[in-house]
Amino acid sequence: MKHIFRTASLAAVSASALVLTGCGGGAAAGGTTAAPAAYASLASSAACKDLQKNHPELAGKTLKNAVNPHTPGYEALDPQDPTKYVGFDIDLGEAIGSCLGYSVSYVPVAFAELIPTLSSGQADIVISDLYATEERAANVDFVTYSKVFDGILVAKDNPKKIDGINKSLCGATVALNKGFVEVPLVQALAPGCKTAGLPEPTVSLFDNNADCAQAIMAGRADAYINDVNTVNTFVSEHTDKMSKATAVTLPYKIGIGVPQNKTGFRDAVLAALTQVQSSGLQTELAKKWKLDENALDAPTVLSTK
Repeated sequence: MKHIFRTASLAAVSASALVLTGCGGGAAAGGTTAAPAAYASLASSAACKDLQKNHPELAGKTLKNAVNPHTPGYEALDPQDPTKYVGFDIDLGEAIGSCLGYSVSYVPVAFAELIPTLSSGQADIVISDLYATEERAANVDFVTYSKVFDGILVAKDNPKKIDGINKSLCGATVALNKGFVEVPLVQALAPGCKTAGLPEPTVSLFDNNADCAQAIMAGRADAYINDVNTVNTFVSEHTDKMSKATAVTLPYKIGIGVPQNKTGFRDAVLAALTQVQSSGLQTELAKKWKLDENALDAPTVLSTK
């Protein structure tokens, strides 16, 4: 289905973005090494062979994936080799590349610069736990593959008694990434807080998830809202300092960003992702990276064109 959406305001792209190569075979603490055989089997499947035949322009190419590598479980520096990235998104992207016959390199940027980096041609694709929203779809096409469940990270035992994206956040300082969809959701609480005679919530913006979590531990923020698996990871790593207040469902899907002017590539990614899902590999990768609340969703396209 095609939709018309308003254009989002985009941040400038850093010209000095560093490109790192990596592979899905890296291992993270608590994770296991991705099995190359699994990707080889995928690449040699009849469906992927047909895709490779229909898209010879991708054969042997190296495509750049823009990532914000500060989300453990999804994309982060490999603790064993800081020249590589590891995580679910890294493995998923390389599985798609294997199916289509191309390799992947990485462009690490701040979260708010993911879409500008893609739109400017400095990256070919974005696979970085990115929510496919109407506003973002004004600038890039999306291939979606998972439902969205958010968690709310708070200080140990939730001293402020926060229980959702609601009036319990009135007067609270909420740490969020620049460009997060949760930013306007929290800001929209202001009128209701005022009507109730309560102070408005304060949004404190950061460039990555690690800094948001650090703000909670340092007492500079009361809450942080993001993908529930990310929140669960931070809690598991800092059980003495942080808790999950609750989980909420947002009306979005997680998507892979592709340039709007490359519909052939977009459709190839859609077909490859469909094969990754139907083979069971997406589910296996979610288990590998302990994304227990990963909500598989049939791949679809969100486009303005």
